Amino acid sequence: MKALTPQQLPEKVGQELAVSDWVEVTQARIDLFAEATGDHQFIHVDPEKAARGPFGTTVAHGFMSLSMLAGDFLSGGGMPEISGAKMLLNYGLNRVRFPAPVRVGSRLRSRATLQSVEQGQGFLQLTVLNTIEIEGESKPACTAESLFRVYL
Repeated sequence: MKALTPQQLPEKVGQELAVSDWVEVTQARIDLFAEATGDHQFIHVDPEKAARGPFGTTVAHGFMSLSMLAGDFLSGGGMPEISGAKMLLNYGLNRVRFPAPVRVGSRLRSRATLQSVEQGQGFLQLTVLNTIEIEGESKPACTAESLFRVYL
């Protein structure tokens, strides 16, 4: 994907900016997230018990899907490069929802749609709607309105 200039960003409002690569959700990854957060609920970390539950298998933590926006999806093409940017900073979130469970073995990717661009002193603030899709599913794993600051 070709880098965008700061001047091009306002004309991209309402358009899809990027689609990340697919990322597989493994049990090992879920277990690492459980260890990092202390959330060891059986639906995440106990395959045998989870198999008897409502999802038929273990599922990823909702916040695990969300956290992938800062790593896998961003580095895997989930945001375009912005020419002249010194730094891209995650500034926060406005709205987050987890419409569908992410079963172990699923593949996820993020679609990023630019919602707004605001000029600050030495930076641009972008509001981006991220839709984290589950391959083969009609509902997304997560929708999140993310705020980024692009320091110029």
